[in-house]
Amino acid sequence: MGNKKLEAFGRLLEIMDRLRVECPWDREQTFESLRNNTIEETYELVDAITDRDFDGIRQELGDLMLHIVFYSKMGDEEGKFDIKDVIDGLCEKLIYRHPHVFGEVDADSPEKVKYNWEQLKLKEKKRKKGVLGGVPKSLPAMVKAYRIGDKAASAGFDWEKKEDVWAKVREEVSEVGTEISDLATQPDAQQRLEEEFGDLLFSVVNAARLYGVDPEMALERCNKKFIRRFGHVEARAEQAGKPLQEIGLEQMEEWWQESKQDEK
Repeated sequence: MGNKKLEAFGRLLEIMDRLRVECPWDREQTFESLRNNTIEETYELVDAITDRDFDGIRQELGDLMLHIVFYSKMGDEEGKFDIKDVIDGLCEKLIYRHPHVFGEVDADSPEKVKYNWEQLKLKEKKRKKGVLGGVPKSLPAMVKAYRIGDKAASAGFDWEKKEDVWAKVREEVSEVGTEISDLATQPDAQQRLEEEFGDLLFSVVNAARLYGVDPEMALERCNKKFIRRFGHVEARAEQAGKPLQEIGLEQMEEWWQESKQDEK
């Protein structure tokens, strides 16, 4: 089995070598030109994971692996690094960050493993950019908020009890309400309102983190659910022979509840 896996990976590398020479499109690609495609492929993988579409996950992992091999090939061409350097670096990092497997550190639960992992990362980041320096700047805002909260918590900056986070959420809701009340009388209230909404969203993201919920996944599932239910409302309007805008909120709400019942 191991040989077959190595043969498959070797075949991929050989194909990449040929594409880089013989395909006009592949030949002209650069790190910069592939960047947006890599982001798109990552999101397509996330979609497949959210849907638990295992055939889709397999395909999207292949597409993402192509990008890893592609970047490594270009790095080799520039004399900076090759696929061996990428894999060796990853292996060394995994060994370093798993001392409970490759060393003498005790970690007999997922929580201890995560704590040790974050502490080791923290040592690395302190030498480089500080606790939060390793959070990628280009992450989507919600994912970034989650990672910021998680990393701050790994340094001990967190609520003592997870239930305490709700006081912060209620505080931020109140501050949003205050800025809404000031909209009509204070010219700069809109800017402050945006800031307070940001604080509210950040506190809710951290509440999700404390309760073991991935907020990005939770919101995406909600998005898909809304799209599905709203699609039912649109279909019912089409059956009634009327534009959706002429249906009225009361009727749309009835069809919405009908969609919820159908899901059950």
